Amino acid sequence: MILGSFILAEYVDIRYLLLGIVGFFVQWFGDSLDGRIAFYRNKSRRWYGFALDIVMDWISTVFIGLGYVLYTVGDYKYLGFTLVALYGWAMIISQLRYKITDKYTIDAGILGPTEVRVIISLVMFFEVLMPGSINWCVLAICIALFIINTNDTRLLLKLGDAKDKEDKLRKQQEEAS
Repeated sequence: MILGSFILAEYVDIRYLLLGIVGFFVQWFGDSLDGRIAFYRNKSRRWYGFALDIVMDWISTVFIGLGYVLYTVGDYKYLGFTLVALYGWAMIISQLRYKITDKYTIDAGILGPTEVRVIISLVMFFEVLMPGSINWCVLAICIALFIINTNDTRLLLKLGDAKDKEDKLRKQQEEAS
């Protein structure tokens, strides 16, 4: 729906970007509801659902980036690829953090998926009001995401180092026993 809104905005009318905002709401609603329905029906599948959720998040991210690439012109198209790559980096950080800490969080810095959807929806809304503004907004988002990812990577490496030291100490204690 979001990809379609970008395509329609490019080839029919810019106001079709507003359809993308509806698409973000549908995406948020479905993403929030699917696991709860499975749990309520006593049909939850923790690892299958986890894997499916991550894969579908990645596919939707790629489609949104593709929509932006098809919508925008000139060198700004590279920002679509950059945004998808940076979001992928954030997803990788969350998976590694889960592996190291056994606690799953999907936030990129202080921003979770809901906040990201709201921000991108606002960017699409402002693009309808001020055509061309999307490119500067996406550039700002890319810069912010790069800073957040760099900081999160630094923190992740600290967590990994602490976990290594903990594992090494535990192994030494087991050998001493």
